[in-house]
Amino acid sequence: MFNHPYQLEHIFSFGATLTSEAIGPVAEGIRVNFYSQGGEVTGPKLQGQCRAVGGDWLTLRTDGIGMLDVRTTLESHDGALIAISYCGVADLGMDGYQRFAEGKLPARAKLHVVPRLQTAHPGYAWLNRVQCVGIGEVDVGRSFVSYDVYALR
Repeated sequence: MFNHPYQLEHIFSFGATLTSEAIGPVAEGIRVNFYSQGGEVTGPKLQGQCRAVGGDWLTLRTDGIGMLDVRTTLESHDGALIAISYCGVADLGMDGYQRFAEGKLPARAKLHVVPRLQTAHPGYAWLNRVQCVGIGEVDVGRSFVSYDVYALR
């Protein structure tokens, strides 16, 4: 067995309000698009806002796993634009597909993601070099998503 040491460094948290449109059942599952309406970025290494652009092109598989495909833009408190993209999973349970198809959405769902960030701003160029992991949650009733993002060191 290999033993590769690592550390997780909390770099920021963010939340955003969402709107959605259900595309419906497609060959891969149920397709739903969620669009960012903006939010706040806070943390020890990055503060600012989540801009009202981009979103999540979610596919809910028949086994109840939601496959996230997210792209949006963060703006630091000092004006740097930072593209963030990530994939990940939301486990809605073995009957999640059927419940979703019946309009019975869970109140909350945990999200596990692997963000990558890109920026041209020299003060944040270090973000281009890190792989991140994120733990989040969607609050369906509030149409709000939140994440804690960690650099994998």
